[in-house]
Amino acid sequence: MKSTGTYDVVIIGGGIVGAATAYTLTRQRSLSVLLIEAENRLSAHQTGHNSGVIHSGLYYKPGSLKAKNCTDGREQLYDFCDRYDIPYERCGKIVVAATEEEIPMLRTLEERGRANGLAGLQRLTADEIKEFEPFAAGVAGLHVPQTGIVDFPAVVDVYARLFRERGGEIRTSTRFLSMVHDGNDLVLETTQGEFRTGMLVNCGGLRSDEIARTCGMHPGIRIIPFRGEYYELRKEKEYLVKNLIYPVPDPRFPFLGVHFTRMVTGGIEAGPNAVLAYKKEGYSKTDISLVDLFSMASFPGFWKMARQHYKMGFEEIKRSYSKALFVRALQKLIPHITEDDVHPSGSGVRAQALDAGGKLLDDFYIMESKNMVHVLNAPSPAATSSLSIGSAITEKIIQRLGN
Repeated sequence: MKSTGTYDVVIIGGGIVGAATAYTLTRQRSLSVLLIEAENRLSAHQTGHNSGVIHSGLYYKPGSLKAKNCTDGREQLYDFCDRYDIPYERCGKIVVAATEEEIPMLRTLEERGRANGLAGLQRLTADEIKEFEPFAAGVAGLHVPQTGIVDFPAVVDVYARLFRERGGEIRTSTRFLSMVHDGNDLVLETTQGEFRTGMLVNCGGLRSDEIARTCGMHPGIRIIPFRGEYYELRKEKEYLVKNLIYPVPDPRFPFLGVHFTRMVTGGIEAGPNAVLAYKKEGYSKTDISLVDLFSMASFPGFWKMARQHYKMGFEEIKRSYSKALFVRALQKLIPHITEDDVHPSGSGVRAQALDAGGKLLDDFYIMESKNMVHVLNAPSPAATSSLSIGSAITEKIIQRLGN
């Protein structure tokens, strides 16, 4: 295939992490950078299918990559939005303990939040919960003022504009196919021709593990797609939620549980659940890929995970097919909610890394070689952390290029 260009760096993946890395690279160094995206637009998958929460850093183990990048990236993101007039709100949220049994975990969250530098956390009694969310119910709560909401695709659009203004190039509808080494360079074959580069950055999200293996890496993980399905409050019921209301999460899983989110673009979302998708881009129950299913089923870790968590899996499947069960989960936070108050909304697919032992990776995971950086686990709060992650990748690239 004919070569179509030579670049210092090629980035695979036009989600928010890839776009932030492209922006940060060209901001810090004068480099020729190409960003390729398989779809016909940026933000086509995880970035464009979330409810736009700017996370505080409350949940993450102190010292972890998630904790560091979320707390750093959150403030960088707020500053970026101010600088480029991107609408957002630092509205805060409450985490609600529905039962006495959840209070110890709520206390753990507060300790983690303080260790991660969150100031102004406020423990709430059952009555004090009502001061923030009049229709929420629980035995105790935690108010987190740093949480906010934004339109992440709008953020990506600005990253992309600034990247282009500094000479960066973006090619959509350009799917990565293969890679070969040619001396010190890498030659990437894509559906739009060959590209030569000194450095490759893999921000392929749902396909990041496949890209890494195609590049000769052995990541030791497999990306498992989990679909999150949302309902939306009917317009006349939006008064039930002022900002964001979260449950105390189950510490066994890297998911936060169904919650209520006011969106900066308007409306109140309720969800998501976390059900296994049968295709990596499986946004509906009928989306099935035999290739993706075989990839999951052939990985030993998948069956180990299934044996450990099959009960949770069945509960999520039942809730996926039953509006009544979904609403019952929502009623733990707002008892007034009824099935008539919500209607089906969109869905998203989370790229969740799973190791060979059946463990769902809880932290970010980045794998490196001499001239490649592979981002292999970057679920939430990756969007919040995008500028921090982009800066970390930029440092790795600059060290390797010797600039």
